[in-house]
Amino acid sequence: MLRNVELFVLDMDGTIHIDGEIFPWTLPFLNRIRDLGKKYVFLTNNSSKGPEDYEEDLKKMGIQDPKVYTSGEATAFYIKEKFGNIRVFILGTRKLVRVFERSGLIFDEDNPEVLVLGYDTEITYEKIRKFAIFLRKGLPYISTHPDLNCPSKEGLIPDAGSFIALFKASTGREPEKIVGKPNPQMLYSLSEKYSTPVEKIAVIGDRLYTDMKLAKNSGAASVLVLSGETSREDLERSDLVPDVVVNNLGDLIGVI
Repeated sequence: MLRNVELFVLDMDGTIHIDGEIFPWTLPFLNRIRDLGKKYVFLTNNSSKGPEDYEEDLKKMGIQDPKVYTSGEATAFYIKEKFGNIRVFILGTRKLVRVFERSGLIFDEDNPEVLVLGYDTEITYEKIRKFAIFLRKGLPYISTHPDLNCPSKEGLIPDAGSFIALFKASTGREPEKIVGKPNPQMLYSLSEKYSTPVEKIAVIGDRLYTDMKLAKNSGAASVLVLSGETSREDLERSDLVPDVVVNNLGDLIGVI
C-alpha cells in the first residue's frame, strides 16, 4: 500500500527525533523518499515554536530543505478566517505569539476577544491565573492541539492537552475548537498545497489519538511508529487500528 504513496506527512517529536536528537534511521528514510522522487512534509502539533524555528532545527540535524506546517499556523489561519484581525490572549510561548502577530492578529493580555491555548514551555502561574479569569468571562476558547504529552529524552512531559484538563478542572470549560491533529482540515490543506490527493498521502506518527486519527478522519494511509509516545500495550488497548505499525522509520525503508 505504501508504494503508491506520493506524499509522506511526518510528525516530528517521537517520530523523527526525541527532544532535538535525531534518530539514526531518520536521514536514511528521508533519502529513500527523495531517491524515489516522492515528497515529504513535516506536520507538527507542537505549537511552542514557529515553522521557521523548526526548519532551522531540522537543517541542523542534516535534513535538506525541510518544510514544516504547525498547529500554531493553522490556528492563526482559522481565527483570522472566522473572526478577522481581532485581539487574542495566547497561553503560549513568545514564538507562538509571533506566529499570530505575523498573520495580522493582535496579542492583547488585558482586553482580548478570543483565547488561545497552545503548548507553553514558558508557562507561569500568572499566565494560568489570567487565562482562567478570561475563561470565566465566557470568551471564545480555542486550542492549537490536544496532545496530552510531549516526548523528551527523560520521558513524557505535559503538553497542551494536559493544560486543557487543568482549565476544565478549574473552570469547567473545554475548547470550542481544537485546530491541530486530528482535525482533518490540516491534511486537506496540505493535499491542496502539494497537489496530491488524500488517498496518495501517508501520515506517519507516534500518537494514536492525533496522528493516526488524523489519517483515519481524512482517508489517508496511517503508519504508527513505536519510537515515541505510543507503546504496544497502548496499541492493544486501542480501538483505532493503524494500517501499518513499525518500530521506527528505519523499518519502512524497504517497503515504500
